[in-house]
Amino acid sequence: MVKKILAVDDSKTILSMVTQTLQNAGYETLQAEDGVQGLEVLEDSAPDLVITDINMPRLDGFGFIERIRRSDRYRAIPILVLTTESDPQKRERARKAGATGWIVKPFEAAKLVDAVGRLSG
Repeated sequence: MVKKILAVDDSKTILSMVTQTLQNAGYETLQAEDGVQGLEVLEDSAPDLVITDINMPRLDGFGFIERIRRSDRYRAIPILVLTTESDPQKRERARKAGATGWIVKPFEAAKLVDAVGRLSG
């Protein structure tokens, strides 16, 4: 069964790169441009893993992760943060919010595919 991945980022370029990378690796991908849209897509799709940026309009990555973790339905879904942020305090904040992993942009395609494979089981 093909794993479904939701990518959430306000950069169309990053969304395109993530989508292309994951589709080339055999994953089905869904996209959202911020945390609010991410929650809407999540409700309709039940992905196997979520990849999210931190810095986004309307609802940032921290709030997005926290909202996912409050839902019994999505509490166990793996969440991979993909961001330009490398600050250890922000990384810790994301972990405490419920993030499962962290990759700093720009990302290497092989590392992203490896992380998604490990986290999505």
